[in-house]
Amino acid sequence: MPLPPNVSVDDFSQALRQFESVVGKQWVFTSDEDVGLYRDAYSPSWGEASERRASAAVAPASTEEVQAIVRIANQYHIPIYAISTGKNLGYGGSAPNYSGSVVLDLKRMDRIIEVNEKQAYCLVEPGVSYFDMYRYLQDNKIKLWLDVPDPGWGSMLGNAIDRGAGYTASQFRNHFDAHCGMEIVLANGELMRTGMGAMPDSQTWQMYKQGFGPWIDGMFSQSNFGIVTKMGFWMMPTPDAFLKGTVHFKYFADLSSLVEILTYLENSKITTGYPDLNSDVLGTPNLAGLEDFLIHGPIPRDAEYKALADRHASAEEYEPYGLKHNIPFWSCAFTFYGPEKIIRAQWEHVQQIYKDAVAGVSFEVTEFFKLPLSEGDQGRVQYPAQFGIPNLRTFSIGARSAWNPNPPTNGHMWFSPIIPRTAEAILKINEVIRAAAAEYDIHLPFAMNVPYPSWERCFMFIIPFPISHDPEANKRNRDAFRHLVRVAASHGWGEYRTHAIFQGDVMDTYSFNDHALLRFHETVKDAIDPNGILSPGRYGIWPKSLRAANKKFKE
Repeated sequence: MPLPPNVSVDDFSQALRQFESVVGKQWVFTSDEDVGLYRDAYSPSWGEASERRASAAVAPASTEEVQAIVRIANQYHIPIYAISTGKNLGYGGSAPNYSGSVVLDLKRMDRIIEVNEKQAYCLVEPGVSYFDMYRYLQDNKIKLWLDVPDPGWGSMLGNAIDRGAGYTASQFRNHFDAHCGMEIVLANGELMRTGMGAMPDSQTWQMYKQGFGPWIDGMFSQSNFGIVTKMGFWMMPTPDAFLKGTVHFKYFADLSSLVEILTYLENSKITTGYPDLNSDVLGTPNLAGLEDFLIHGPIPRDAEYKALADRHASAEEYEPYGLKHNIPFWSCAFTFYGPEKIIRAQWEHVQQIYKDAVAGVSFEVTEFFKLPLSEGDQGRVQYPAQFGIPNLRTFSIGARSAWNPNPPTNGHMWFSPIIPRTAEAILKINEVIRAAAAEYDIHLPFAMNVPYPSWERCFMFIIPFPISHDPEANKRNRDAFRHLVRVAASHGWGEYRTHAIFQGDVMDTYSFNDHALLRFHETVKDAIDPNGILSPGRYGIWPKSLRAANKKFKE
């Protein structure tokens, strides 16, 4: 069992005994077997010196126990790393940013404190997963939906703090934006509530976000300024009906009109559901076809198509093949929630706008359901997350299947920059990524990747990187990942979220005015966590005592 850096054996042993007095001996984990469970299963430096490893773990059951643990950690200067359920696979999992930290595992804090159906909100602790909330809503026949990410076993609170996204209506897809009110244990063990929760006996903590004075909630997302022990969320009333209508485009050049009109439709709130963009002729799957693609592989094509793939033809070169075989070049599925009469009218309006602007477009209704879903309907939905139903489909990625019987990897991590919501940006980032892929031997499965419209007014562009237990392969992937971070930043595209190992690299790219943002983060860190015990290094924010050794840029 490794010790926390700069902590003596005696001090560490004494701290562990005090942790036991707070939570009970059975909830302090020190054996190699137990602590090994907190390794990052998708670590891109598995088995190497740079792999992040915990020294121990402690699992409190209440906010009061969290406060006591923080005070003990301060007394002995022991770094602690808070996790909710530890399911953040691909971004660091349950392993700390700083090796030797004690993991503060909040999974036992799993109370659904309140669900208010009339006001459409809930209040939860960190250990409440999307599955937990879904079961609670179903068991109590509450007519509310929650927005779920991939996968559904993660923490509602943890995913929001890391600024994850989902698949229902736009006002709920950005999970941090959908939160309302936090309870936070600060580095000195004090308890603070934000928004209206700062008023004792507040009646509107989950109804009005800002409260009074500076709104500071954002300082506790993607940071290490406090430990969030409660969080409220606005939820989606169960709509009357769901409609998914797909627009098909014949030509490569139609991408510009597709994106421009899509942006207008979302900004105008004519459509608020997840707009699912894909290319049938290039073989990129939509949400409905993703699981099938991951299990069975690409749709079999003829020799003519194989020749295009074998010579790494550009995206435009696939257009004649699509026209010849009546395969759309682009497709975009629009989803609508609400009364049937209204959403059918919205779909009609979408069709008219595209028909007036783009030659040769075609349309189809690909799904329609009256809600709530019947038991039989639940088995027919194309993508459960669009109905607020959590699932684990994402683990089809890299899994053993008929198409991939012997997976060569042990997981994945995501390169995921934010780009403008324009066709020009899509084309440009594909050009840049393709050049980097050639230089670093990165496998790109498609002639062109399409972006994810998870949030309004921007696209997220995702490239998966495989993880293995081969140090040489992992080093090549780390080098390639860091290269992509720098190249993307040189074009003005920043990562929105990244694996713990690369958080310092990404923070370094947010360098306006000599890294003024990071210097502000560090000023806050030093003021509210002078001993630097809370999650050192998380999102590139290091305490003063560790800053010089870990900073990515030169002062």
